[in-house]
Amino acid sequence: MHATRLLATGDVRTVNVPVPTPGPGEVLVRVLAAGICGTDRHLFKGEFPCAPPVTLGHEFSGEVAATGDGVTLALGTRMACDPNIACGTCDACLRGRVNLCARNVAIGIHRDGGFADYAVIPAHRALPVGDLDPHHAAFAEPLACTLHGLDLGAPRPGERVLVIGGGVIGMLAVQLAAGAGANVTLLTRDPGKRTLAQRIGASQTAGTEGEVRALLGPGADLVVECAGVPETVEMAPRLARAGGRVVVLGVLPKGEQVRIEPFDLLFREISLIHSFINPFTQSRAIQLLRDGQIGVAPLVSRVIRLSEAAHAIANPARPGEVKVLVIPG
Repeated sequence: MHATRLLATGDVRTVNVPVPTPGPGEVLVRVLAAGICGTDRHLFKGEFPCAPPVTLGHEFSGEVAATGDGVTLALGTRMACDPNIACGTCDACLRGRVNLCARNVAIGIHRDGGFADYAVIPAHRALPVGDLDPHHAAFAEPLACTLHGLDLGAPRPGERVLVIGGGVIGMLAVQLAAGAGANVTLLTRDPGKRTLAQRIGASQTAGTEGEVRALLGPGADLVVECAGVPETVEMAPRLARAGGRVVVLGVLPKGEQVRIEPFDLLFREISLIHSFINPFTQSRAIQLLRDGQIGVAPLVSRVIRLSEAAHAIANPARPGEVKVLVIPG
């Protein structure tokens, strides 16, 4: 079969590998769709910890093609991968903070993932999706991560929410905040993304910090940072109103630093919160997708073959691009 593998920092290729065999408690998944994430590009650049050589791809859907001993999932079951495998025994896990597991193993980062014709994963990480379109089911993982961030930020009806960043996480955050009854503003320089955001739930959009200030006056009750660059992480607290909340969902490269003014956070009592992956939220994400409460079809910018995945990962996203789906086969 074919698989797109990170062989070393700066070296990603689509190669021929044997079809894996599921062991006890595992399933062999025929991959139907997999999304390219900004984290995949961080992995390629060596900016996020991983374990190469490894098949990338942590956002994917598929169907059960074979099962190992002890698995009750039926062949043909459509599923979405929840990629994080917590140990269950470390301090964080015992406190219920499984996303902070000291020994977390992430599919597509620490063990082979979904940029392949087939993938083997633990059966308990294959979450059934029913008749959900496989292209839409591939959004379950990024939606689950966004859900966790919005759970922490807790937007309330009538509040003003500012989402910074027009990528897939930003577009999902717009929809979740609007669904909570908030008045949502999206900040992104890309005019096409601003138009898209207003189609899917944003009340208004802005292209600069100055435009946000003109729209929101004293600031937003909740700022959700989804761009993952130092400029926007530094900007986020400035655009929160006194007593406001900031949730950082964007992923900066490991070692990157930003400037924060503690006196400003203190004097205006700004809550600065970070959100990491998807603890117990992926089943909720699947249900939101199945119920049609979150629309992801408008977020698919292009669909590519597995043979094109390495090039797409090794290069920056195209202007205006939100989500690229990889379709094996």
